[in-house]
Amino acid sequence: MPPYFPELSDVLNDVRACRRCADVLTHAPRPIVQIHPQARLLIASQAPGRRAHASGVPFLDPSGERLRAWLGIGPEAFYDPTKVAILPTGFCYPGTGASGDLPPRPECRAHWHTQLLPHLARTALTLLIGQYAQAAHLGSRAKANLTQTVAAWRDYAPDILPMPHPSPRNRIWLRQNPWFEHEVIPYLQARVRTLLDEE
Repeated sequence: MPPYFPELSDVLNDVRACRRCADVLTHAPRPIVQIHPQARLLIASQAPGRRAHASGVPFLDPSGERLRAWLGIGPEAFYDPTKVAILPTGFCYPGTGASGDLPPRPECRAHWHTQLLPHLARTALTLLIGQYAQAAHLGSRAKANLTQTVAAWRDYAPDILPMPHPSPRNRIWLRQNPWFEHEVIPYLQARVRTLLDEE
């Protein structure tokens, strides 16, 4: 059983009870985060999808399967909060728009990130999954678009790695940018192995 951290537990209880977006969502809020002070890897994602909202489990879908393949780890390590923290830009499923899921709600980052990120002092690598997470965490350091930001990954290493979303919708992007899986993924897998072996 992981050590108990009362202060973090109190914040997580408040997060899970959060209803700040209840009046703008088309469904009941269901905040989804995974965090523990011992985590070495932080996945800064965009927002839970429809399946995560239904199950309460992040990345329990084809996107998660691809992400775990990219990381080179299985579900046991991925869902161990002492190894991997998952902190979306928006904690609740934002709903569906004309061309896919809506952008993450801004309330979570504004209110909760400042209370949760200080508990991740041992994090050595942060993956910025998708354009919204990159904009939120990089600010002016982000390039003009996602492709340029991901292509400049060496500029952010070794503590930050911008990545495309692993969604099946991004198959075309991956085909058009084969350098990502040829260059970035081997680096990522080696880095993750090193971090998880350090525990």
